[in-house]
Amino acid sequence: MKALVKKSAAPGAEFGDAAAPRPKQDELLIKVHRASICGSDMPIYGWTSWAPERLKLPLVFGHEFCGTVESAGAAAGDFKAGDFVSVESHIYCGRCEQCVGGQSHVCREMKIMGIDAPGGFAQYAVIPARCAWKHADERLKDWGSIMEPMGNAVYSVLVEPVAGKAVLVLGAGPQGLFAVAVARASGARAVVAVEGSPFRAELARRMGAKAVVDPAGTDPLAAALKAGGCPGGFDAVVEMSGAAQAISMGLKAARPGGRMTAFGLPSKKIEIDWASDVIFKGLRIHGIVGREVFGTWRMTEALLRSGAVDAGAVITHVFPMKDFARAFGEMAAPEKKCGKVVLVP
Repeated sequence: MKALVKKSAAPGAEFGDAAAPRPKQDELLIKVHRASICGSDMPIYGWTSWAPERLKLPLVFGHEFCGTVESAGAAAGDFKAGDFVSVESHIYCGRCEQCVGGQSHVCREMKIMGIDAPGGFAQYAVIPARCAWKHADERLKDWGSIMEPMGNAVYSVLVEPVAGKAVLVLGAGPQGLFAVAVARASGARAVVAVEGSPFRAELARRMGAKAVVDPAGTDPLAAALKAGGCPGGFDAVVEMSGAAQAISMGLKAARPGGRMTAFGLPSKKIEIDWASDVIFKGLRIHGIVGREVFGTWRMTEALLRSGAVDAGAVITHVFPMKDFARAFGEMAAPEKKCGKVVLVP
């Protein structure tokens, strides 16, 4: 098969011939239909940050993908050839205390496809059957690879209800754009986004943001509170960027007794005013790791099938997989003129 492989401890990757995988008894062989690039694929491609310490090369990377079942192992449950599936990238053990207690998204033995195991930037991939979401509606085929990242946003926004509430979304990258749309579709009375890229700011408005605040502007906190019509603070703050400035702003933007969802990963340790911004405000902070398996998936598919969220608006670029360098270039460009970038084998 053809695959995008990280072969050497240096920036870049190679697209070429690779051995096709074979499924074990509890696995599925998937013919990949589409695979999308995640922000966490960038350190792998650029060989920066955590990637050199964690990855064992060579590796087919990529963890957001979907496709058609080619064959199923004897212990793969009710999956059969021809089923169209999206992939839950977190390989949970199913045996630890968290898994048996309904918290498999924080499994103690968690491994991630495309990072700890071969991924989906290829014509074919093997996945554990327990990590496959079988689609009820094949109209979603071209959106199948973004079910996983959109699920992050669904979980982040709806960890508590937002109907009738003012919601602040920090960062309008693909995850933030999904978060804006989910909050709007779920009945939030006002959704305000904070984003510095004019291109992504316009996408946020298209996805349902009432207003978009430039974090480089004068007093962005005051501007966000005014735009949301909530001088006392936002009911829910959804932090999707990981930027230290955004995290600090989010804590201050939340109202007393409100909540903040933490999804974005900071590049280094940060300092926060724990007493004033958390304790004395009675703030609830929810850390988000992936998606609840498979409760979040049900909500995600329902939002897509109903048309409540236009996922296609977030997908701004689709490239043949052999043009991966152009695709990663769009993701890395400082002006951020892209939303979700998708690769087609």
